[in-house]
Amino acid sequence: MKLKICGMKYPENILEVASLQPDYMGFIFWEKSSRYFDGQIPDLPKSIKKTGVFVNESLAIIIEKIIKNNLQAVQLHGKESEDFCLNLKSEFKLKNLNAIEIIKVFSMADDFDFELLKPFESLCDYFLFDTKGKLPGGNGTTFDWNVLENYPSSKPFFLSGGIGLEETAAVHAITKTNLPVYAIDVNSKFEIEPGLKNTELLREFQHNLAL
Repeated sequence: MKLKICGMKYPENILEVASLQPDYMGFIFWEKSSRYFDGQIPDLPKSIKKTGVFVNESLAIIIEKIIKNNLQAVQLHGKESEDFCLNLKSEFKLKNLNAIEIIKVFSMADDFDFELLKPFESLCDYFLFDTKGKLPGGNGTTFDWNVLENYPSSKPFFLSGGIGLEETAAVHAITKTNLPVYAIDVNSKFEIEPGLKNTELLREFQHNLAL
């Protein structure tokens, strides 16, 4: 089970969290977010995949941020179309950025239509399922994971949305199903303030996941 810690903002805190060796670390490049990142990412262990989180951003800006920050993954958290994803993959080839992972986010509710996933199957590396809320992410609430019983695909996915220490047992339970859960994505439930993570709580969660 992979772990992604998202919404990183402050350099010293980034390095503290990096000492935990999460598999992915997310940086939000959406200006309206309280976790908006507009600095220089410190040097991180190569095992940590730096992930840029974008919301309805232009191709040019995404490519610019990838190159500037040496990103290894792109998380599309808006209403990006399949054509956008296709064009993004084409840009990766033109810029020799073929190793970049594309994570497409879908906001989940009880009536989610899984047919919406089909056009993206061949265009992204992973799906990410987050809670539908007022903001694209970071709403701090979980959705009903029972909805995923209807998941029709074998595409691995990230599970996100208000996951904290209290969800550890539920995380263990869902990983014992046949669902292709690839990673757990955490953010607001481990914060002292937006963008500032509690390293000790994260360490405890990481330890509990490994049990």
